[in-house]
Amino acid sequence: MNERVASLLQEIEAFGKANDARVTDRSQKMLNITPETGEFLSILVHLQPAKRILEIGTSNGYSTLWLADAVSGNDGIVETVEKNPEKVRLARINFGRSGLSRFIRLVEADAAEVLAVAADSTYDFVFLDSERTEYLSWWPHVLRVLRPGGLVVYDNAISHKHEFEQFTAAVRRTPSCSKCLVPVGKGQLLILKHRDPA
Repeated sequence: MNERVASLLQEIEAFGKANDARVTDRSQKMLNITPETGEFLSILVHLQPAKRILEIGTSNGYSTLWLADAVSGNDGIVETVEKNPEKVRLARINFGRSGLSRFIRLVEADAAEVLAVAADSTYDFVFLDSERTEYLSWWPHVLRVLRPGGLVVYDNAISHKHEFEQFTAAVRRTPSCSKCLVPVGKGQLLILKHRDPA
């Protein structure tokens, strides 16, 4: 990671913390991932290596920049979805400042609508840090748009464990997947979609 991106990430992290301590309306909070989670996601993207990434929950672009920096070495792209207009505005500014804009496609839309029209096996890697109450209804589409051998990562799987109970039960009932809970940041639930048998 170059100094420009690293410095911007530190700035966005500080902004997010200050903002979230000040505002009470959840919709106005940035709710950024932790730096440790960013490092973890970056390593996962490099290990695959992923070229097409879907992120649901852009916020101000903090996690997107971690993903975009990682995928830039693969000449890939992060498609990131956010429906809050103010967060979209902030993310666009941050992407422009990062020098990583060519590796990012920002979609201002409802995630359910984006997932419903996405083609099968489109993405190598999916990161979700959004409305946890929607995860269960999104799961069939998330699984469909992920290619065999692809990876899904859900944030807040430990910090909001009770909100994941029905969702993780649904994943356990999905024979084409394996899952693992990793205690990084606020807890990352990793789900691997098995490759088709030869």
